[in-house]
Amino acid sequence: PRRRAVSVAVSPAAGLADERVETRVAGLGPGQPVTLRAVAADERGCLFQSCAHYRADGRGELHLGTHASHGGDYTGVEPMGLFWSLAPAGMEKPYQRLVPRSTGAPMKVEMLVHEGHSQPGAFPGPVVAKAQVERWFTAPGVRRIRLKEGGVRGSLFLPPGDGPFPGVIDMYGDEGGLIEFRSSLLATRGFAALSLPYFDFEDLPKVMKEFNLEYFEEAARFLQRHPKVKGPGVGVIGTGKGAELGLSMITFLPEVVAAVSVSGCSSNTVADLHYGDMTLPGLRFDMNKVSVSDTGVFDTFEALDDPTNPANSPCTIPIEKAEGHFLLVVGEDDRMWKSSLYAELAIGRLRQHGKENFELLSYPGAGHRIDPPSTPFCQVAMDRVLGVPVLGGGESKAHARAQEHSWGKIQEFLRFHLG
Repeated sequence: PRRRAVSVAVSPAAGLADERVETRVAGLGPGQPVTLRAVAADERGCLFQSCAHYRADGRGELHLGTHASHGGDYTGVEPMGLFWSLAPAGMEKPYQRLVPRSTGAPMKVEMLVHEGHSQPGAFPGPVVAKAQVERWFTAPGVRRIRLKEGGVRGSLFLPPGDGPFPGVIDMYGDEGGLIEFRSSLLATRGFAALSLPYFDFEDLPKVMKEFNLEYFEEAARFLQRHPKVKGPGVGVIGTGKGAELGLSMITFLPEVVAAVSVSGCSSNTVADLHYGDMTLPGLRFDMNKVSVSDTGVFDTFEALDDPTNPANSPCTIPIEKAEGHFLLVVGEDDRMWKSSLYAELAIGRLRQHGKENFELLSYPGAGHRIDPPSTPFCQVAMDRVLGVPVLGGGESKAHARAQEHSWGKIQEFLRFHLG
């Protein structure tokens, strides 16, 4: 008897990038081995792919929510494994990140079912079914407003409806430029989110040499006074250098009442930070303490000056002065720098001053850049400043779990403290 045609269905076929999808395959033979592959391209046409090995059940069906992968890029029951394990294809330059540069168009992912089990990087067997899925970073009705407001640059994302909405400033790290995908997802989730670049964008400084907190103060005041923003205070979320700037903002600016620090440092680093007559010098990186692997990957874990050295105390951000609340998010396997230790130092400092205005989310096995759910894991990434591959740390499955769990907790924290 002729078998029915093999089909693969992904539901929803078009949905938000921070939501799970269901992937089902039907029409296979009982126990038939297949390789599922996901293929996506970024805006520059760089190809990313992932694969996993499955066997059909007795009915010739597969459901990624209940069936385990036996090999490929991950093992076990991982409904979103094909998404978070996307990595540059063999012919592409390694160590590139798959993050959207623009939020107006979806990321398109092709899901392919191949006969037999083929190893990552090997030529897969014949395609027996395929489907396309769209991952959107903006919901219908979200407005994106490009800013040139006084000295402030960036993009403001507003949810649909009259509001007012809780207001959040969103900043990334030392890669510079304007990174919008987290802001647009926050707006999709009901926040007025200001994606704030602070160097290497339009007429902002080209490099991280020194910063004035007045720029960030102007951004906070702009957001706080916006008619669509709920008062009285606004929040900030930052990753890496952006997290540390967020800690300075909540410490010195009364407009900022909640700060989410993702893999941040509790001292000011690299670039001096000025505010009026005050200067927080930046902890320096000692390039002699950077180790390089046989494959040319740079490990910067030991390179930042020790914040616990009394000589470096002028760099410490006096977070105990903050009236607001902190959410510290760290991956315990962050190899970029010692974010777990920096979170401990921050908490110790707050407790020393009788404060309990913080929460800590600490994830075993997670690396440096903890992004919204299903953002592809990137253990090593090209550093835009150094121009070399730098180890971010982490293990893919644990990192994916951390991204999914922290995203819900971050939204809860911001809603609670911003009303």
